[in-house]
Amino acid sequence: MELFSLQDKVAVVVGGSKGLGRGIATGLALAGATVVLGSRHQRELDQTAAEIRKETRAAVYGVAVDMTSLAGIEDFVHQVIAKAGHIDILVNSAGINIRKSALDFTEQDWDTVQDVQLKYVFFMNQAVARHMIQAKIPGRLINMASLTSVLGLKGMVAYGAAKAGIVQMTKALANEWAEYGLRVNAIGPGYYKTEMTQALFADEKAVKAMLANIPLRRLGLPEDLIGTAILLASDAAAYITGQVFYVDGGWLIE
Repeated sequence: MELFSLQDKVAVVVGGSKGLGRGIATGLALAGATVVLGSRHQRELDQTAAEIRKETRAAVYGVAVDMTSLAGIEDFVHQVIAKAGHIDILVNSAGINIRKSALDFTEQDWDTVQDVQLKYVFFMNQAVARHMIQAKIPGRLINMASLTSVLGLKGMVAYGAAKAGIVQMTKALANEWAEYGLRVNAIGPGYYKTEMTQALFADEKAVKAMLANIPLRRLGLPEDLIGTAILLASDAAAYITGQVFYVDGGWLIE
């Protein structure tokens, strides 16, 4: 089981204060990593970090980050290194979605989703990879893809486009950075119960339709991503890069 240990590793989880990011952060802490959570609000980060520390007895910290500017990303990376010394693992889990008919989408809507879900995910990868390469760290970078990276769902045009971009970005970065010992992979969740999906799951008809597409006949929970995240962050996945692992209850089987 030592292959799955993250002891002495520092893991950064962007979007780690809630939802899927929090679930992954908890799992990485349980595997022995020091975990740094990143999101916009320091108070929320401090609360989540304290709760995960209590649950896992691991070292967990929160560092606020402005994910909408290159300067904010660079400052965040510098702060993490100052606090934790280095970065071994990056998980990009920050997200936003605007559910709207494609005919009603505005330029601002489109840019907002693309910036958070794709543009600044790339620049976070870039900033952390520069540190890993300079420090000669065989880093592990994990991006969040989605069921919508593959399926074209109604009301999800910008989100789906961004998540499809995450897949290709992950493959390209894995190819380009392999020579430095970096591994870049992605996790593609299906439909999960989180704060971001509460409104959607309030619609019983929509939930019934979703469950009809899921062979395991249940919605996902944040803790369902822990095993995949630990695998990709650990030495057990030393020969895995450029891949997308769909954790969707079987939706994409057919």
